[in-house]
Amino acid sequence: MVLFNLGQSQDSPFKNISKTESEFNSGNIAARMVEGLGFRYYWASEGLRAEDLEFDPVEEGRSSRQTIDHIYSLSRFLLSALENEVFDAGNAREMSFEEVRTETLENFEKAVKILKGSESSDFADYNIKFANGVGFPFWNAINGPISDAIYHTGQVVLMRRMSGNPINPNISVLSGSIRGN
Repeated sequence: MVLFNLGQSQDSPFKNISKTESEFNSGNIAARMVEGLGFRYYWASEGLRAEDLEFDPVEEGRSSRQTIDHIYSLSRFLLSALENEVFDAGNAREMSFEEVRTETLENFEKAVKILKGSESSDFADYNIKFANGVGFPFWNAINGPISDAIYHTGQVVLMRRMSGNPINPNISVLSGSIRGN
């Protein structure tokens, strides 16, 4: 049995997100959405085995690894909007699982830092931009890459359960922590 264990992500702020901000504002609320995503992704991808990554429940669908690669591109999608850059999906196929997982968590962490430091007026500059000149406001980042990444993280949870390696049963998405810790 091969387990992937990332030293760097062990210190990830997404391992536990039980500490919350005291002030409700647009930046903190958007950041909390990404923290919730990061927490779910951290635990969905923690301890995945090679057979989990290869698992594909249906022939026409994505494997767990392909789904994780897609979440990686969504993390880049969100970060590019926040950094006022044109979206570049990157090439997760050329990266190891460990590299994809680490960079995805780092992208979420950067997004949270940007969002927590944001004023309401900053959101007018957080536009999704494509190389063909098409763009969308930050609103579309909420129902686009953020929501899509949450959805696909749930798929990873389901696929790893189907491949015989369920996530830690003590994870509480409500509290953002591990029960008993």
